[in-house]
Amino acid sequence: MTTPLELLSPARNLECGINAIDHGADAVYIGAPKFGARAAAGNSIEDIAALCSYAHRFDAKVYVTVNTIIYDDEIEETLTMVKALKDAGADAILLQDMGLLSLIRKQGIDIRVHASTQTNNRTVQKVKWLRSMGIRRVVLARELSIAEIADIHNAVPDVELEVFVHGALCVSYSGQCYASQHCFTRSANRGECAQFCRMAFSLTDSENNIIEKSRHLLSLKDMAQIDNLERLAASGAVSFKIEGRLKDADYVKNVTAAYSERLNALCRRYPEKYRRASMGKCTYTFKPDIQKSFNRGFTTYFADGRQASMASLNTPKALGEPVGKVKEIRGNSFNVSSTATFSNGDGLCFFNSRHELVGFRVNKAEGNRLYPLAMPRDIKAGTQLYRNHDQAFQALLSKPSASRKISVTMSLRITPHALTLTMIDERGGSTTASMAYEPQTALKPQEDNIKRQLLKLGNTIYQCDSIEIDTADGMERPFIPSSLLSAIRREVTEKAIHRTGTAPIYINKVSEELCPREYAAPYLYNAANAEAIEFYNEAGIEADALETHSGIAAHGITIMQCRYCIKAELGYCTKYGKKTPWREPLKLVLDGGREFTVTFNCKRCEMNILA
Repeated sequence: MTTPLELLSPARNLECGINAIDHGADAVYIGAPKFGARAAAGNSIEDIAALCSYAHRFDAKVYVTVNTIIYDDEIEETLTMVKALKDAGADAILLQDMGLLSLIRKQGIDIRVHASTQTNNRTVQKVKWLRSMGIRRVVLARELSIAEIADIHNAVPDVELEVFVHGALCVSYSGQCYASQHCFTRSANRGECAQFCRMAFSLTDSENNIIEKSRHLLSLKDMAQIDNLERLAASGAVSFKIEGRLKDADYVKNVTAAYSERLNALCRRYPEKYRRASMGKCTYTFKPDIQKSFNRGFTTYFADGRQASMASLNTPKALGEPVGKVKEIRGNSFNVSSTATFSNGDGLCFFNSRHELVGFRVNKAEGNRLYPLAMPRDIKAGTQLYRNHDQAFQALLSKPSASRKISVTMSLRITPHALTLTMIDERGGSTTASMAYEPQTALKPQEDNIKRQLLKLGNTIYQCDSIEIDTADGMERPFIPSSLLSAIRREVTEKAIHRTGTAPIYINKVSEELCPREYAAPYLYNAANAEAIEFYNEAGIEADALETHSGIAAHGITIMQCRYCIKAELGYCTKYGKKTPWREPLKLVLDGGREFTVTFNCKRCEMNILA
């Protein structure tokens, strides 16, 4: 039996969701009207219903994020919204709040629930417990290695594992970052992250010696696992998630297409093992290339354990694709040693001698000789250039840039009193339409015209690979008007569109596993409502939330838990016997002077940042 592999793309809005489907996504995830972990990316029930209708034509899914923590006065509104999402056709919701999960179970709301990465899913025990709560899809922590994903799959093989494969990385374990709440009263667990980790810090030792000055020490590169899809599939992952619910349609188009092509190649290599989770073949007007969309440089993060150069220390901004080095400067222009093709309007950037990112626009390109709108300072021969805006590529993406078609076969049965047209899609799904027919005899053979009329599927989502015509015994050269052939073709395609789609299921099951005692402090459980607090109390766990518990002392609390390590990034990982030339504890200092203590638990390979 083949395993369906799902490419899961972000949808900022209805337009992005449709573009994701058109460019090869098997599923999309989109923000609910409220409580969706991206406060700036909410969508109406009507738009979500429209996206579900469009996606289900290809047997693609729509998952809706309801993955913030919920306050007591929002519970009823949230439950009403979840019911509306079910009625809109959502295939699942992603959630973080255990109080909301508990109430969905108690009220018997029949909707599939996925555990968001915000629930901090990084151990076998946690996934087993979520399974016992009736959850059959878990979004794993980004920090897990491929080997760790395989361990979880082997221990809990009946839980679908969803893994991030591309996009921005949070430096803290998701759900365990309180920096934005602590510093700016903007909770990441409420979808209001203030991007604390993208800010510039100085790093000092216990004697206030400056180790690093004003660098982006917590700003990670973007993840790109496009070369690891086969290994991830072998580890047991079935859903490959692209981050980016705040990204625009051009980003979604390009990155979705790039990963879709790689998954297609994987399925072609192992047809007995894998297939795509939805139907339809995509064709593009452009060549997908992840380097050409927003990125801070790429890392595979912890796919194979700790790697060097995970962070983008000099800038949190997009670099884009490397396009060569400056070869020679002449007056108001320079040429580039590169095989890249440049266009008027390209955006280029480079790092100056102070490690600052400098950007400029190409006013005119003549081959590899470029004339900037204004010649940037500090540019010199040998400077590495990056392109963060490719004018020609963006022009292609700004237009309709993909077509997705489902392959079908047709068979037409002609009898003396009826026509019956059957259409079978690439999954074996069958749709039939019949119409009354008064036989007439044609003067010449009609087979070519019949096929020509039935093949007119241009404005539909189908393309026909073959047509069989079966005529009842005794009928010679039956004449069928083109208008009748068009009518039966339209009817069968409309029926096929409405046949697709899978009803969501929520498995309501009593917990068999003990709730894991994961955290040393109650606020780390993110229990922001009475139902969530009671949920944990019944398991003998004291729980609350930083956002709602005014009695929590701010000083000294852990505001970030990270697998990423500043010491390792700077080349001083103690695991490899590297001795640091400074005395701990270290401190991160914002440019405004605010300080944060950094501690290291090397046995657990964990870095903590304290208020």
